[in-house]
Amino acid sequence: MFSSFKRLMGVPEPHSAQAAPLPHSPALPPQEQRAPEKDEKDDPNKQDEKREDKKKDEQEEEKKNEKNEEEKTEKSPTPTAAVPVKKEEAEGEEAAPPPPSVVYSHYTDDILRGLIKRLRERTEMLREKAIDPYATSPEITPPVTPILKKEDYIRKKEEERIAKEEADKKKAEEAAARAEEKKKKDEEKRLEAEKKEMERKLMEETRKKPKALPDISCSCFDILFRPIEDKMDTILGKTIDPFTDRRYVAWLTVVALAYNYNIWFCSARLAFPYHNQAVNPYWIVFDILSDTVNVIDIMVWQPRLQFVKAGDIIKDRAMTKMHYRKSQRFKTDIFSILPFDLLCLHFEFSSMYRLNRFIRIESFFEFSDRLESILAKAYIWRVARTTGYLLFMLHLNACAFYVASVYQGLATTTWVYDGKGTAYLRCYYFAVRSLINIGGLPEPITTFEITFQMTNFFIGVFVFSSLIGQMRDVIGAATAGETYFRASMDGCVAYMHTYTIPRLVQNRVRTWYNYTWAAQGMLDESELLDKMPLVMRTAIAVDINLATFQKIALFQGCDQQMLVDMLLRLKSIVYLPGDFVVKKGDIGKEMYIIKSGAVQVVGGPDNSIVFVTLKAGSVFGEISLLQSAKDGGNRRTANVKAHGFANLFVLEKKDLFDILVHYPESQKVLARKGRKLIKAKGPSTAKTNEEKQKGLTLFGQKPPTPKLLKAFGGLMDKVKKTSKDQK
Repeated sequence: MFSSFKRLMGVPEPHSAQAAPLPHSPALPPQEQRAPEKDEKDDPNKQDEKREDKKKDEQEEEKKNEKNEEEKTEKSPTPTAAVPVKKEEAEGEEAAPPPPSVVYSHYTDDILRGLIKRLRERTEMLREKAIDPYATSPEITPPVTPILKKEDYIRKKEEERIAKEEADKKKAEEAAARAEEKKKKDEEKRLEAEKKEMERKLMEETRKKPKALPDISCSCFDILFRPIEDKMDTILGKTIDPFTDRRYVAWLTVVALAYNYNIWFCSARLAFPYHNQAVNPYWIVFDILSDTVNVIDIMVWQPRLQFVKAGDIIKDRAMTKMHYRKSQRFKTDIFSILPFDLLCLHFEFSSMYRLNRFIRIESFFEFSDRLESILAKAYIWRVARTTGYLLFMLHLNACAFYVASVYQGLATTTWVYDGKGTAYLRCYYFAVRSLINIGGLPEPITTFEITFQMTNFFIGVFVFSSLIGQMRDVIGAATAGETYFRASMDGCVAYMHTYTIPRLVQNRVRTWYNYTWAAQGMLDESELLDKMPLVMRTAIAVDINLATFQKIALFQGCDQQMLVDMLLRLKSIVYLPGDFVVKKGDIGKEMYIIKSGAVQVVGGPDNSIVFVTLKAGSVFGEISLLQSAKDGGNRRTANVKAHGFANLFVLEKKDLFDILVHYPESQKVLARKGRKLIKAKGPSTAKTNEEKQKGLTLFGQKPPTPKLLKAFGGLMDKVKKTSKDQK
C-alpha cells in the first residue's frame, strides 16, 4: 500500500548499508528508524506490536495487488490466473482494525488539514447562501430571510421606513423640546443677568451724573392715594401700552386741550385786560379743571405706562411707577403743577402765576405722535398742526403789539392801537399784516416803534418761510403716491405716442392705470411690502390670503408653513374686461387665485360659449404646476378670460418647486393629488380614427385588382397545391 504512495511522493530509497526494510513497508528516514531501534532494545512488547503492524500492512498490500490483477484480467484479452487467497488471511483482514496513518511531514499535514477545513467552511457558506439569496456578508451568516413577493417586500420596506421616520421624528422632537427648554432657561438666566448688570450700571451712572433736579419722594402720597389706585387698576388695568391702547390716546387728547388752554388763554389774559370781578370766577374754574387734568395724568396714567428695558417690555406695575418717578419728565411735570396761583390771595389776580404750565409741552408732542400712528391719513393732522403753529405765532405777536401799544400809550400815534373796537381782533389783524409782510401798515414814528416793526419783519421772514416749507413737505408727502402714479402714467403715454401705438391699446393702458390706482392706491404692492421686515410681510399675507389657500383642495393636507411661504411668493395682477388670462395650447407656468372680480372659461369657434364662471376665492391652472413638459403635458386645455375687472394672484411653477425642496412630505402629498387630478382629467388627446383616415386621403382610394391577375393568382395557387400533394 505504501510502496505506491512512496513512489508518488518521491521518497528516497534506503542505503544498502542500512538494514533492509520489510517487503511492502514504507521507507522511513534514518533518524526515524534509529528511534524505533532504541525502543526495540528497551521494550520487547513494542517490537511485537511493530511486527503485527507490518504483517497487517503486507496483507493490505497483497489484497490491493489482487484487485489490480483482477482489473487487468478484465481489461486484457488473455485471461490470467487468479492468485489464490487463503481463508485465514481473508478472515484476518475482516477482523483486524484499520492501521493508523503514518505522517511523513507534520508541516505538510498541517497545511493540508487547514486547507481542507477552509474548503469545508467555504462550501458550507456557499450552500447557505444558495438557500438564502439575501445573505451577502461573508463574515457573519445573517438570519434566513423569507422569500416574499415583490409587492409584499416593497410594502414591508415602506412600513419599516415609515416606522423609522416616525421614531426619528419623535426623537428629533424630543431633542428639540429639550433644546428649546434649555434655551429658554439659558435665555432667562442671561436676561436676568443682563437686567441686574443694567440696573447696576444705571445706579452707577445716576450716582456719577450730576442731577439737575433732586429725586422726589412720594411715599406719603402713595399711601393716601392707594385706594384710588386700586380702584383704577380694576378700570384701566395694572399697566397700559402707550402705543396701541386707544384709551391712552383719548386721554392724551384731553391733556392736549388742557395744555392749549394754558398757553393760549394765559398769554392772552396776561396781555389784554380780561381780568375783572365778573370774569375772574370763570377763569378760576377753568384753571382748576386744567390743573385737575394734569394731576390725574401724573398720578394715574403716567405711572402705568409700559416701557422697554434691555429689549424686554416691562409690565410690572411697581417697576413702571419707579421708572416714571426716576425720569426727568416726572420732575418737570411736578414743577408744572406747583400752585403758584395761591399767591393771588396776597397779590393781585394775574395769569402770570400760571406760566409754569407752559413747560409741560412734552405731553402735547406725545399726543401728536400717538395720533399720527393711528390715523389712516396722518397728513391731515400734520397740516392742521402746522396751521396751529402759524396761528399761535400770530397770537403771540398780537399780544406783543398790544403790550407795546400800552407802553407807548393807546392812540398816542398813528402806529399804535387806538383803543377802538375789540382789542384782540384789531391787534391780531395787525400781526397778520405785519408778519406775513402784506404791507399797507401805518408808518412807525418813534424809535421803539421802528425797532418793534423791524423785529416783526425779521421774525416773519424766518418763521413763516420755515412754516411754509414745512407745509409744502407735508402736502408733498401726502400726495407723493399720486405724483408717482401720474408720472408713470404720463411716461407710458408719451412712450405710446412716440411709437404710434393704436388708440385702442392706449385707452386700455390708461384704463388699467386708473383702475389699479383706484383699487389698490398704488401700482405695485411689492414695492411697499419689500420695505417691511419678513415678520410683518408674513402677517399681512396670512391675514389676507391664508384662508383662501386653505380652501384649495390641492393644498389641503400640506404643511402650514409651506402655505405661508407660498403666500410670500404671490404676485398681484389686474386684468381688464375681455383680457385672456390663459389661452388653450399655451405653456402652463403659473397658477391663478382670484382675489376680486370674476373670470370665465370659454370655448367654441369664436369663444362665445361660456362653460363656467369663476369668482373670488376660486383657483385655476393648478394642474399645470404639477405636470411636466414631456409630450406637452403642461399645456393649457381651455381659454380663460376676465369678465369685468379681475385682480388675480399668480404663483409661478419655479417658486413652487423652490419651496417644495424644503418640504418633502408636502411634495409627496402634492404629487399624489396631482396624479389623481390628472387621472380624473383623462389621458392626453390621442389621434382618432378620423385623424388617421385624413392621412390616407393623400393617396386616394386603392383601385380593384384586375380579373386577369385574379385568375392567374388562382391558377398559381392550384399549381402549388398539387406540387405539395405529390411530395
